[in-house]
Amino acid sequence: MTENVHWASSTRVAAANRWERPSAEMGQGATDALVELAQASPAMQVLDVACGTGAPALQIARLIAPSGHVTATDLAPDPLLVAAERARERGLVNLSFQRADVQALPFPDESFDLLTCRFGVMFFPDLPRALGEMRRVLRPGGRVALLAWGPFEQPYFDCTAGVVMRHTGASLPPPAAAMFKFAAPGSLASALRQAGFPRAQDEIRAVPWVWHDSIAELWEYFQAVTIPFRPLLEQVRPEQRDAIARDVHAAFEPYWDGKQVDLTAKVVLASGTR
Repeated sequence: MTENVHWASSTRVAAANRWERPSAEMGQGATDALVELAQASPAMQVLDVACGTGAPALQIARLIAPSGHVTATDLAPDPLLVAAERARERGLVNLSFQRADVQALPFPDESFDLLTCRFGVMFFPDLPRALGEMRRVLRPGGRVALLAWGPFEQPYFDCTAGVVMRHTGASLPPPAAAMFKFAAPGSLASALRQAGFPRAQDEIRAVPWVWHDSIAELWEYFQAVTIPFRPLLEQVRPEQRDAIARDVHAAFEPYWDGKQVDLTAKVVLASGTR
């Protein structure tokens, strides 16, 4: 068992189905940034690892159709079912899904032109092994494009987990802390260089992170889908819930324009060429 098993739960799939539209809209800026970095082109063979429920695999499949193909993998089977259904709804036929561990990819050497991963690389327990596998399945000249979270200190987390931490006195639980392991500039690029991508580079970029609904819905969404923060949320006592909800609302209020919560997210974008 390697990738974070919490993401395999039926709770995650139920949340993904309920929040599909607003979640996709909020994360679209991050997905667009990764797709731009990836530089996908027609006829490419693309591997998207830790694909979850489909981003950015669906978007890349549209870009490289009809001659290119995307293989999307995840260790958890349930999100793959959701992603496959989304592909069917969009009429995408140049996209396949397969359960696979990024630390032991079931593909021959030099099988792909491009490899992408969105918000997954932070959770690989054996990072050198995972990056080594990525390099192995890329063809010479093949490109890897990764997206991870930047620092914890940004509006989305300050207004949610930050409020909970102030009320409970708790620290970030290990699963959540892992989300920000590449916040230090150059850290993800350094890991890529050590794995055999000699000219790897990274940058922290602010991307749109806009919630097209109410603050109350955004707080409910955070509690439902942000699985690494579940240990933190479980420390909230019943008598604290109302006060936390009020403070979360107050924290988001400066970003609320009456129609949406207009945030930006700080993410790490990293790339390298084999």
